[in-house]
Amino acid sequence: MGNSALKAHLETAQKTGVFQLTGKGLTEFPEDLQKLTSNLRTIDLSNNKIELLPPLIGKFSFLKSLALNNNKLNALPEELCKLKKLETLHLNGNHLRQLPAAFGQLSALKTLSLSGNQLRTVPTQLCGLRHLDVVDLSKNQIQNVPDSVGELQAIELNLNQNQISQISVQISHCPRLKVLRLEENCLELSMLPQSILSDSQISLLAVEGNLFEIKKLRELEGYDKYMERFTATKKKFA
Repeated sequence: MGNSALKAHLETAQKTGVFQLTGKGLTEFPEDLQKLTSNLRTIDLSNNKIELLPPLIGKFSFLKSLALNNNKLNALPEELCKLKKLETLHLNGNHLRQLPAAFGQLSALKTLSLSGNQLRTVPTQLCGLRHLDVVDLSKNQIQNVPDSVGELQAIELNLNQNQISQISVQISHCPRLKVLRLEENCLELSMLPQSILSDSQISLLAVEGNLFEIKKLRELEGYDKYMERFTATKKKFA
């Protein structure tokens, strides 16, 4: 991609606050973007070949939305965690194994997509995020859901297509969790905490494609209570 094309993109971005450059084969984060640290609200560099997010990302203090889907990121810099206005972060289809230690400082974050990475557990850093609504951790290598998940503030948690065989009973204590997706994992019915059904806020539990028949779920104690929540929610949106 030529300099003149990049320059045109930068000029547009200066006016609109949006910098979008997708599918251009970029191998690195455009350094020239640092001229716009106070302008940009949205950066979308999806479908490129970026391997590294430079520390200068922390300077975009007004950034609300960052998308780097389908790149080659192995890690994220700690500086990313300085983005106090960031509400949406899309990092699907990278090679991430973990999140920065200070990730819980992204205090405005509402939507986090990390589908198709190499995470092995639900990152504990997510539990500090008070405004988190939707978390997508599908298509990773997660094997269990730890006790810390009980602190998660999310409304929807997507754990489809992982390798989960164990879930902490603490998941039923999530104060706002309404939608829990666990399709295509390695769960035996005995490993599904019954309190999800009998004693949680969850009104949509998706568990198709595990190691039990769905009709067996209906025999569990608490299933009636779950169905009451499910039906009430359906009526609300009907």
